[in-house]
Amino acid sequence: MTLQSLPILSLADEPQAFARRLGESFECFGFAMVCDHGLDAKLVDRAWNLTRLFFHRTDEEKRRYHIPGGGGARGYTPFGTEVAKGENLGDLKEFWHIGRELPEGHPLLSPSMPVNIWPDRPEGFETTFKTLFSEMDRVGRIILSRIALHLQLPMNWFEPVADMGNSVLRLLHYPPVEADDRGAVRAAAHGDINLITLLLGAEESGLELLGRDGKWLAVEPPEGALVVNVGDMLERLTNNVLPSTIHRVRNPQGDAARRSRYAMPFFLHPRSDFTIATLAQCIDARNPNRYREPITADAFLQQRLQEIGLKG
Repeated sequence: MTLQSLPILSLADEPQAFARRLGESFECFGFAMVCDHGLDAKLVDRAWNLTRLFFHRTDEEKRRYHIPGGGGARGYTPFGTEVAKGENLGDLKEFWHIGRELPEGHPLLSPSMPVNIWPDRPEGFETTFKTLFSEMDRVGRIILSRIALHLQLPMNWFEPVADMGNSVLRLLHYPPVEADDRGAVRAAAHGDINLITLLLGAEESGLELLGRDGKWLAVEPPEGALVVNVGDMLERLTNNVLPSTIHRVRNPQGDAARRSRYAMPFFLHPRSDFTIATLAQCIDARNPNRYREPITADAFLQQRLQEIGLKG
């Protein structure tokens, strides 16, 4: 089946029906728009407010929370640091990363899954984003269960995969675009690294996906909806049955160029020690195995962090 436009799906639908429509959208676009996801609107509003307050702090204060050599895993990453794979110019953005809270001594604690750091202000930042991380993780696991149904796997197949996964909640700020940005863009064309991404804040224009016809398609969800897309790890796991689609955030024109843009993507990752090996049901004569060498999720992540300039 070929869809003509990106559909809006309801997570409240019967699981098999949602799984079918989600699979169709992913196979056509690598993306879907999902409403009725159950995230508390008041929690999300509070998170937006705190995000704006933090990024309005001085550069000097924000850089107190930057960890050189940390690969951007936690805390603050300054403006222009991240570079899309294959690009030379840094993206016109700054961001903050929040990861999973692990107890002291947990075996998965590592340089790529370190403890969180928290800013002294604004008040309520830590509490709010711990809660939002947990809620995004919960919704993401529901969506993974529907992906499992689409792939003819048991509904709970992804539970041990995502359990204690190295997921990241990113708070993104794209400042107003300056005239001397030398051709750089807010987010150059790229694919995501992880299993799936859940994005809040795509209502502001600028997000585009690259269609199979080579044309850019604007992603314009209704207010409060999630944009969900396939990441490179899920593409590899499914032997490209579910494609990780290239996307970008283009620079706005006119008055919009003088405004900041904010977004909150949740990058849902597997456990660091999960081995990404092609699913047997995604291999056949028409689609032979493209990925004969399995790789752990952490090894895959480290490769990609080097490619986008977050690790040397």
